[in-house]
Amino acid sequence: MHRHLLRSARLTSLRTPVQSPGLRSTWKVAATVRTLQTSSIDPKYVEKLKQRAKEAGLTLEELAAKAKEEAAKKKQEEREALEATLPIRQIQAEAETAPSSSTSTASSEKPVERTPKAVTKERKDSSPVKPLSSILNLERIFEKPHTAEQIASLWTVYHAKASGGTGRGAVCASVPLDLYKRMESVAQQYSAFVVPLSRPRPASAEPLKEGESDTAYEFYFMQWLFHEKPPVPRATDPNNPFDIPSAKNSTNPPLATILFTPLQEYKQRQSFATPYLITTFYTDLATTHNTVLMRGEITPSAASANPGTADRFLLSQEDTQVLIMMLQRFYLWNKEGDAESTATTVLKTFHERPEEFKWEDLVKAATVI
Repeated sequence: MHRHLLRSARLTSLRTPVQSPGLRSTWKVAATVRTLQTSSIDPKYVEKLKQRAKEAGLTLEELAAKAKEEAAKKKQEEREALEATLPIRQIQAEAETAPSSSTSTASSEKPVERTPKAVTKERKDSSPVKPLSSILNLERIFEKPHTAEQIASLWTVYHAKASGGTGRGAVCASVPLDLYKRMESVAQQYSAFVVPLSRPRPASAEPLKEGESDTAYEFYFMQWLFHEKPPVPRATDPNNPFDIPSAKNSTNPPLATILFTPLQEYKQRQSFATPYLITTFYTDLATTHNTVLMRGEITPSAASANPGTADRFLLSQEDTQVLIMMLQRFYLWNKEGDAESTATTVLKTFHERPEEFKWEDLVKAATVI
């Protein structure tokens, strides 16, 4: 049942770029900056602005410049406040205050001796979250109304251009709000889990015993993290410099990230382990378009000798897609009243009756078709 989400969510592995010239004019990384011209101000605002300017001892032009500066400052402060809630920021803050005997950040290739120097070293993986407004030009989108399908197309085109147009290093999806809410509800109860990735059996492994499978598995620890609710974007009044969307009283769900880390590495380094995949659910458009944009970023391999080749990232596109499918399988539960799936039972057992949890049951639930 969960496999149907792939179609409705438009999950994309993005191997080749998608050409869509008609969408380029709408897509921008940087938000447009408006300048206030007194001749274009609606008459109903003129007297109010003149009064404010008089009280502040400024001209209208100076008041406009000040308003623009304050708006930019507020946007920067909101961005910094959001980034401060992210795991990577918390880890760096802990590292800066950690005693010399604390755990250090180590290479994902092999364990190294833990030292204070490694603790304070800046991590190489990208930030788990960047504001949606730094990817999509939300102002332009709301100036000329777009449907959820059009926004999904923009989202796909943008990510298809990753890594010089190869699409490597990223996956994306547009998820209907009702499906996302079902996953979010489960994640609020069970925020961590372990999922398997199949691997070829090593040639050096012992001969198979009767009944054994020829497939090996690497387990990944996944963890949900919830952040502030993003403001509801809208078309602002171009004649009112004080008309700025705010996160206060937002009706959007909280923004969420999911970190996927090899279980072995997580067991060794805990919060200092490097996530191989960071998935973000942007809920900015939940209220206005009933859609949630998903973005998965694969951590680049610092040891890659040939940038742009298959070994540039810590995960392949195929493995990344499987992890996203595991997320759907275990967190997109059946609707209330429907029979409980095997995946649901395994997730509940993992949290509620850990002594009964068996990895064989996990693999069976993950691989059943």
